[in-house]
Amino acid sequence: MEKNSTQYTTDAAALARLHKIKMFVLDMDGTIYLGDRLFPFTKGFLERVRQKGGDFCFFTNNSSKNREAYLQKLSSMGIHIPPEKMLISNDVILRWLQKHHPGESCYVVGTPALREDFAQAGIPQQKEADYVVLGFDTTLTYAKLCIACDLVRAGKPIYGVNPDLNCPVEGGFIPDCGSMAALIKASTGVQCEFFGKPSPHTLDYMLSQTGCKPEEMAVVGDRLYTDIAVAAGTAVSSILVMSGETTPEMLSQSEVQPDFVFADLGQLAQCL
Repeated sequence: MEKNSTQYTTDAAALARLHKIKMFVLDMDGTIYLGDRLFPFTKGFLERVRQKGGDFCFFTNNSSKNREAYLQKLSSMGIHIPPEKMLISNDVILRWLQKHHPGESCYVVGTPALREDFAQAGIPQQKEADYVVLGFDTTLTYAKLCIACDLVRAGKPIYGVNPDLNCPVEGGFIPDCGSMAALIKASTGVQCEFFGKPSPHTLDYMLSQTGCKPEEMAVVGDRLYTDIAVAAGTAVSSILVMSGETTPEMLSQSEVQPDFVFADLGQLAQCL
């Protein structure tokens, strides 16, 4: 199936639903930018949302960085937002761990930015830990994997910050947290419990942070199994953009289907 054979949303009744959306929760990688390149239609979409009296925020599953890094990246691209509009999977799992594992120690397989988020949250980190947290670790080493696998084999629970298999970058994809979790499962036989999109924990976090009713919110992204699946079976709308990971073949074969499909944010903006 060719790219231009994708059936984009054109039905008038369906498009009318878009006008009821007050909050667009936007994915980042593959949706508003690719790598360090901002898509040319992104700023126009944001301005269109403002013109129509709506609002937006960003949510990323990418746990290799923290909120401050994403705010700086957006600012360098000319998008200036307050911190409360930058939502991240790190915060979802931290909030859950503070409630369900108070006072316990953690072994974090993650970047320095993720480990710093845990430190700031007051969660002790050590090798002989009570549980393991796996993030999108762009600093992954064999030694880290060995420690994590030993802990899991000893019966310690393992939590994944996000389930994404790949992270889109300019020129292709790189392995993400979900792929690293698959390696650990192959060694230990234990599957991570994932947070981030599409976890219900994440949808609850989005709604609580924005103060929106489910029917007033739309999640916009390029991945069926995260961005679209997080809204499945709820009153939250899902909008797939074909500017990132999803191909027409993937869309046609997926059990998870979006409420709306557009080529990119530029085409979506034209329908608002």
